[in-house]
Amino acid sequence: MPQNPATTNFQVFDIEDVPSQSQITSSKCFDDDGRLKRTGSVWTASSHIITAVIGSGVLSLGWAIAQLGWIAGPAVMLIFSLVTFYTSSILAESYRAGDPNTGKRNYTYMDAVRSILGGVSVTLCGIFQYLNLLGIVIGYTIAASISMMAIKRSNCFHHSGHKDPCHMSSNQYMIIFGATQMFLSQIPDFDQIWWLSTVAAVMSFTYSIIGLALGIAKVAENRTFKGSLTGISIGQNVSETQKIWRTSQALGDIAFAYSYAVVLIEIQDTIKSPPSEAKTMKKATMISIAVTTTFYMLCGCMGYAAFGNEAPGNLLTGFGFYEPYWLVDIANVAIVVHLVGAYQVFAQPIFAFMEKLATQRWPNIINKELNIPIPWLSSYKLNLFRLIWRTVFVIITTVISMLLPFFNGIVGVIGALGFWPLTVYFPVEMYISQKKIPKWSNRWISLKIFSVGCLTISVVAAVGSVAGVLDDLKKYKPFQSNY
Repeated sequence: MPQNPATTNFQVFDIEDVPSQSQITSSKCFDDDGRLKRTGSVWTASSHIITAVIGSGVLSLGWAIAQLGWIAGPAVMLIFSLVTFYTSSILAESYRAGDPNTGKRNYTYMDAVRSILGGVSVTLCGIFQYLNLLGIVIGYTIAASISMMAIKRSNCFHHSGHKDPCHMSSNQYMIIFGATQMFLSQIPDFDQIWWLSTVAAVMSFTYSIIGLALGIAKVAENRTFKGSLTGISIGQNVSETQKIWRTSQALGDIAFAYSYAVVLIEIQDTIKSPPSEAKTMKKATMISIAVTTTFYMLCGCMGYAAFGNEAPGNLLTGFGFYEPYWLVDIANVAIVVHLVGAYQVFAQPIFAFMEKLATQRWPNIINKELNIPIPWLSSYKLNLFRLIWRTVFVIITTVISMLLPFFNGIVGVIGALGFWPLTVYFPVEMYISQKKIPKWSNRWISLKIFSVGCLTISVVAAVGSVAGVLDDLKKYKPFQSNY
C-alpha cells in the first residue's frame, strides 16, 4: 500500500495497517514509531553479532599471526578488538538522535549518518557501506565453497591412503551455496532471521572449538610450539618486499575478522526497550567481543603453534589433510552452515536499501504480493520484486566469487577498505556531533588522533592486500580455481 508520509521509515513490505498515534500509545503490540513491538534482547543481539563477527575471518588468523610473529600477532589482534569494542559502543549511541530513550530512531547505519552528520557524509557512507557488505558476502561465498570442497578432498585423501592429491574446482560448490542463498534471501527482513543467527552462532562455536582442539593435538604431536617471535623470515621464507606485503595483508585479515559495524544499527533495531537500546547493545557488544576475541586468540595462536610459518591461509581446510578426517569434516560442515546464516546477516541491509528506494519510486508496483497457499500452513506472501531483485543479487555475488576465488587477498582488501571509514571514522564523527564535543578540546583532539591512527593502519593494510591479489592474478585463469 502507498506509504503515509509520516511513516516513511516503516520496513519495506510491512503489510499491516499503520496504527494511529492513539493506537500506538495504548497498544502493547507497537513500539513508539508505529512498528510491531521489537522482541530482541541482549542474548539475541549477541547471537547476531557473533554470527556476523565469527565467520571466514577466523580461518585466516593462523596465517595472519604467521606473518606477524608471536609478539606482534596477538598484540595486533587485541588492539583491533579494543578498537572495535570502543567504536561499537559509541556507535550504539547513534541509534536514537537526541534523547537515548525517546529520540527519533535510525533504522540503518546510513540513516544514522544522514540524521546526525548529513551532507556529503551520507553519500560517502553509502558507497563504503554497501561496497563493504558486497565484499563480505563475496568473501563468505568463497570461504563456504572452500570448506565444502575441503570435505570432499579430505575424504578423497583419506580413502586414497594419502596418495592422491585430489585436485578439484570450487566452482560447483559456489553454485550450490548460491542456490541456497537464493532460497533464504526471500526471508523479508532482519527481524525474521533470528533463528538463523542462533543456529549460525552455535555452528561458529562448533568449528572454532574443533579447530582449537586440532591445533592442540597437532602441537602435542609435534611436541613443540612452532613459529618465531617475528614471524616468517626474510630470505629463508620470503623476500623483503613479500614480507612487507604479507605483514600489511595480515592487518587487513585481522581487520576483516572484526568487521560488523556496518550491521550494528540494524541489529540494534531488533532490540526491545526499556532499558534503552544503546544500553542493551553495549552489553551485547561487550559479551560478543569478549567471546570472539577469546576464540580468535586461541584458534589463531594454536594454528600458528601447530603449523608455524607454514600456517595455511584457511586453517581448517589446511587441517583437511590430517586425521581424524571425519572431525575435520564436521568442522567444515559447521563453517558452511554458519556462513549460510552470516551471508544473510550482511545481505539483508543491501536488500532493505534497494527495496526502500524502489518502494519510494514505484510504491504501487513494488508492494504487490501474491498469496501462495502452503498445505497445512498459512499462505506465503510472495513479492515479485523481492524475488527477482534478490535472486539477481545472489547470482552476481556468486559469479564474482568464481572470478576472484582468492580467500586471503579478498579478505584483506575488504577488511582494510571497510575498517577505517565504517568502524572508526563515522562512529567517531557521529559521537562528536551527538555529544557536542568542542573543537580543539582535549577529548576532540584525542578522538581525531585515534581516527588518524586507524586510517594509517587501513591504508597500509589495503596496499598490502591489493598487492597480494595482483600477485594471485598473475597465475590465475578465470573460472578455473583448482585446489
